[in-house]
Order: sequence, then C-alpha cells, then structure tokens
Amino acid sequence: MTINIEAEAATREANNAALIASLDATGLSEVESSWEFDVINDAERGRWFATLGAEAIAELSYRFVGGRVVLLTTWVDPAYRRNRVAAELVAHVLDEIRESGKKITVICPVVGAFIARHPQYLDLIDKVHPGSGAYPQHAGARGADGEKQIAAFENDLT
Repeated sequence: MTINIEAEAATREANNAALIASLDATGLSEVESSWEFDVINDAERGRWFATLGAEAIAELSYRFVGGRVVLLTTWVDPAYRRNRVAAELVAHVLDEIRESGKKITVICPVVGAFIARHPQYLDLIDKVHPGSGAYPQHAGARGADGEKQIAAFENDLT
C-alpha cells in the first residue's frame, strides 16, 4: 500500500480547518454540544474518545513526553461536525489535564485555536515546550526555529 503524503496532508488540513470553523459555531453554550456524550481516556493507545452510545464520534490523540501531555491531533466524524463536539471534547480533555497538574505541549492546531478562544486554559501550556500549535503563536514556532522545535520534539519521543 502506497501512502500519498501530499494527499494525506491536504486531508489533515481540511479536517483541521473544518474543526476550527466549528469552534466558532453558535449554539448552546461556549463548549456544550447538542448531544450528551461520554469522554473516555484510552491511555494504552494515547487517545481521548468522545462516544455517543457505542459509537466513537471524535478523538484527541496525545503522548506523554518529559512529564507533560503533548496534544497531537483532533478528529471528529463529519456527521457530527458543526455541533460543538470538538469544543466539548477539547474542554473536557484540558479540564482533566488541569486536574492532573500536568502541562501541555500543543501540536494540534484545533486545540491551539480552542485555547486562543478560551484563554482560561493558557496557563496549561508548557512555557519551555509550548508546541507549534500553541496560541498565541510563540517565537520559534515558524521557520528554521520551527524545524528545531520539531527535531526537539522527535528527540523527546526517543
């Protein structure tokens, strides 16, 4: 099986754009979806799942690196987008991380955009390792410094 990296990146960008746009959707409250769903932390696989009954409708993947939680990517089933599912999932995850006392590194642009809209979560971002998706954009998140940041993250994983 061959993987088309460009197509994969374009799909990921389209997913992120759709989820970020859904963060601005008007509705019930700032972070409340129109459904009551459960959020389950699958620590073995490094994912928080939003489930509606037996169906997984969204996920936020993560890794523990150097004592902090690195938030990697968010996905919501297209049938449930524009219903604040991403916002509620991210808020739940950030609240759970706050309770644990850990800091976060934000790689996922959806999480970064959520925090930009909800600055009460800014204190969770690790000041030394904010991540390329952290908002407001930190110095070094772009250009040559961004490459150094990615290399440092990859070194943390090994």
